[in-house]
Amino acid sequence: MPLNLEQKKAVVAEVAEVAANAYSAVAAQYRGLTVGEMTELRQKARESGVYLRVVKNTLVRKAVESTEFECIQDALEGPLVMAFSMEDPGSAARLVKEFSKDHEKLETKFVSISGQLLDASELGRLSKLPTKDQAISMLMTVMKEPSVKFVRTLAAPHAKLVRTVDAVRVQKQAA
Repeated sequence: MPLNLEQKKAVVAEVAEVAANAYSAVAAQYRGLTVGEMTELRQKARESGVYLRVVKNTLVRKAVESTEFECIQDALEGPLVMAFSMEDPGSAARLVKEFSKDHEKLETKFVSISGQLLDASELGRLSKLPTKDQAISMLMTVMKEPSVKFVRTLAAPHAKLVRTVDAVRVQKQAA
């Protein structure tokens, strides 16, 4: 069913708002997927904080104007489903990568992050980016490590003294 002008403007405004707040975008060709498979993909997208939408390429071109995803305008060809990462940069890539393992007809066409258009082969690298919680955990580990090493350094002479006294005690008991 074709959209009238007002509906098209609403779709462009919605996608533009999402693109302005998204961390990354993944476009995949969905030709050959059944309605049930697309429904499953949409459900997984909602669960993982990914905005997923099938939109005409002309409307996507207008929506991404003056956003960091403006670079994708020339790459929009064929029937594409657009996935925008809303929570962390790798969530859309993880979604598409995991779903395409079981559904070979979902074929990644390109990836975009930080204003750069990347080849579909970069999907794996983008999907390995840590989530926000993982990144915070990694940062906390790095921040904690110097103090742990400092405490170990301070405790080392005392521990060495205790081991030496214990060795002397064991030697005297043996004699």
